[in-house]
Amino acid sequence: MARWDQIFSLPVQNPTLPEFSSADLVWSKVEGYRDNIDRLALIPYTRVDDFVRGESSNKDCPTSFHVEARRRKAKEKTYKAKVDGILEYILYWCSFGPDDNRKGGSVRPCRSTYVPKKNNAGRPNSKRGCRCHFIVKRLIAEPTVALIIYNHDKHVDEKGLPCHGPQDKKAAGTRAMFAPYISEDLRLRVLSLLYVGVSVETIMQRHNESVEKQGGPSNRDDLLTHRYVRRLERSIRRSTYELDEDDDVSVSMWVESHQSHVFFYQGFSETEPFSLGIQTEWQLQQMIRFGNCRLLASDSRFGTNKLKYPIHSLVVFDSENKAIPVAWIIAPRVSSGDAYRWMRALCNRVHAKDPLWKVAGFIVDDPFADITTIRDVFQCPVLFSFWRIRHAWHKNIIKKCPDTETRVEISRHLGQAVDKICRKQGTATLFEGLMEHFVNSPEFVEYFRAVWSPRIGAWTSALQTLPLASQEICAAMELYHYQMKCRLLNERDSEAYQRTDWLVDKLGTKVHSYFWLDEYTGKDDFARYWREEWVSGLTSFRKALSIPDSDVVISGMSAKVTDKCDVNEVHVVWSPSSHFGVCSCSWAQKGYICQHMIKLAQVCRGNRTAKESVSLLQYYHALVDLLHLPPGDSLFRDYAASLAVSVEKQINALGNLPKSDASEGTVQKQVAGEVATDLDGELSKMPMSRDRGRACSENAEDAISGSEMEMDPSLCSTKAGADDVTSTVQNETDMATENHERCAKRLKFCSTRAREYVDE
Repeated sequence: MARWDQIFSLPVQNPTLPEFSSADLVWSKVEGYRDNIDRLALIPYTRVDDFVRGESSNKDCPTSFHVEARRRKAKEKTYKAKVDGILEYILYWCSFGPDDNRKGGSVRPCRSTYVPKKNNAGRPNSKRGCRCHFIVKRLIAEPTVALIIYNHDKHVDEKGLPCHGPQDKKAAGTRAMFAPYISEDLRLRVLSLLYVGVSVETIMQRHNESVEKQGGPSNRDDLLTHRYVRRLERSIRRSTYELDEDDDVSVSMWVESHQSHVFFYQGFSETEPFSLGIQTEWQLQQMIRFGNCRLLASDSRFGTNKLKYPIHSLVVFDSENKAIPVAWIIAPRVSSGDAYRWMRALCNRVHAKDPLWKVAGFIVDDPFADITTIRDVFQCPVLFSFWRIRHAWHKNIIKKCPDTETRVEISRHLGQAVDKICRKQGTATLFEGLMEHFVNSPEFVEYFRAVWSPRIGAWTSALQTLPLASQEICAAMELYHYQMKCRLLNERDSEAYQRTDWLVDKLGTKVHSYFWLDEYTGKDDFARYWREEWVSGLTSFRKALSIPDSDVVISGMSAKVTDKCDVNEVHVVWSPSSHFGVCSCSWAQKGYICQHMIKLAQVCRGNRTAKESVSLLQYYHALVDLLHLPPGDSLFRDYAASLAVSVEKQINALGNLPKSDASEGTVQKQVAGEVATDLDGELSKMPMSRDRGRACSENAEDAISGSEMEMDPSLCSTKAGADDVTSTVQNETDMATENHERCAKRLKFCSTRAREYVDE
């Protein structure tokens, strides 16, 4: 029992690294069985795979660990909570052992039937008698913790000599110099290229060219073989998404075989709706990398009209502000209870890798989203993106209104109505008057009243209560929506859309491969294989930044923008100062906001011919709320509290006199009561109440950061504005200083009285 008491007293170590090795842990030595001393460490059970990968990536001796033995108890049974009870036992061994197929090497008795091949050139590199291994135990008493026993951490054979890697002189010139298998990154790259249609010969040709440029092989990945790539291609070609005729059973079989890709699963039942959360290891890494202290956005209703179940995507934004999907949730409906469960499961999975991970803001595109759950799980402000409704309106205007003049008028009136609602100068009744005004466009009016009139109230409420996301975020979400449409909804047989197993399989294979290749720097080497599904590049917002002002000509209610690639092509934009403008380019004809409209909006705001954006207006309001929050509610209250603590320490120091415990306790209670009474009386006289300060803090919490806005410094640099700010700050500072002086005098008086009590 003393051994286990000592083990359970060890701290659970969770390094904040994607992958970690034994060098990143602090090992403890505990007496084991047969008077042996075990080298132990405790880590979260969910991070065992990270430890295995990190230990395999040893630079001094690259290798790979495989499961040599495993014992696992059934999950359905209940077990007595024994101190030394084991739920799971896993023995990981270096892949260069434990057998030794070299000349004169020893083979375990169970492998004595092994017959050497005639051409054994490759065999000495695979099994060389390495003794490095470690044991992982999952205990019944602590099922969330993994106990690692690592007594043999040296890559040596039975004689104690290096048996592979750079330290083994006999391994020079053979594959035993490197790891036995290619890295996961190269494997994922090859699979992605195969899924998108690149041939085996092209992959090997590009790979061999890169190895020749660097002067020969320097690691295991450089030894990629044609046979290995061909084997991967064959497995992809022979695979099928339909694992069973029953769609429900097929999905369950996929989940069982892809446990590492599933973070939440609720099977089909009469009481609970189906729900499946998919996140690969690469997506988890991107979520930690680009989601920490940054924005996380939601695309909640992709494929509603075509797929059996819509896809709810969570995306982060890379260095170029392009959207990267980090999780896909497939469910028929997302109620508040269901959303909480999968959000909590996703957040727990991220925190298992990085406990300090925290998102800066969560962007929703659905007014019916569970805002309370999002704030509760992610502990961040919630923003609202208007891109979905704008895209739907613009696409149907192009489709149902063939006349350009009618398109421009409807778009302009819709933009004005939305702008007034966001500025809290109008209500949903604005749309009713707009529909009556355009009775000459019956198709669009009928569409609007049938689809949007029943729910326009919820959208209006969201626009007025939640801060709006920036235009750059909207452009990134539109590009992601178009990429998903091209990469997922391109099947010749439309019946596949009604099967969930097809959707799950394609998301995890082809769609995932396209997004992985978007971040791959060497994708230009395969340019001749690019098709529409490979569409990538910068967002409309980033493209607009590269358009020079000289290419823009504004004339009344329209403008012309010269194309960057073809100077002879000119794009006409109507209502240039509005994001609800109409452009003649192909991207705008699909319903998306194009680079030309964004550029013209920026130019008009720079020329002061257009109003500032609603996002910027909300940002200014948040700054005003912060400006009117007096320092007395925060800074000087903290100062008073720290001074009170100092007084208490002095009282305790003076109270260490030879007196009875009863009298000493009475004195401390009296002093503490009078100090607290005086402090409360003094601080209550400050001009700003706690409720008002809390309200301002809540408004500031939902404010958008300045980096997400298109800010114009000249708006804050006028002399009148500077005088107002200076006078306001001066008045607040004088008032706070006066309050501070009174509070300090009162505290000094209280400390004097405290000393008198102690002296008595």
